[in-house]
Amino acid sequence: MSLTEMKLESNNKIRIDFGGGNLSSDGGLLLMKEFLAKIGFERLAAAKFKTTDSAKRFHSDVDNLMQVMYQIFSSYNEDDCADELSNEPVITAALEKERLASQPTLSRFYNRMDENTIQQLSDVMTELRRIVYRISPPKELPV
Repeated sequence: MSLTEMKLESNNKIRIDFGGGNLSSDGGLLLMKEFLAKIGFERLAAAKFKTTDSAKRFHSDVDNLMQVMYQIFSSYNEDDCADELSNEPVITAALEKERLASQPTLSRFYNRMDENTIQQLSDVMTELRRIVYRISPPKELPV
């Protein structure tokens, strides 16, 4: 049996097709999106992560966090990569946005980080560990 087409549960508008045609080296991000949706990462981040900035912004803290994660997943590790990627089709589809946050927006996002936001990210990671361990508990815990 071969896999020729797959629709994502997280966004049924996205279809993965292995028949050739328009290709992208970033297609694995769509599978990452599906995984993150299945474990509830974005919902969890939205519930537990917020910077202390109260300004109304076009790109929310969670939007920025998700973009940074997807950029890192695709080996775009620097915030200045955001300008090159602003209309990149796979990342924008994964994030369900027409346009990504710019480099200055991500730099301001990083500047809003403090000890509290780092603790919030740690809390998100702790909860993710609980979710994953419910699915498949570890046989041994690292020392």
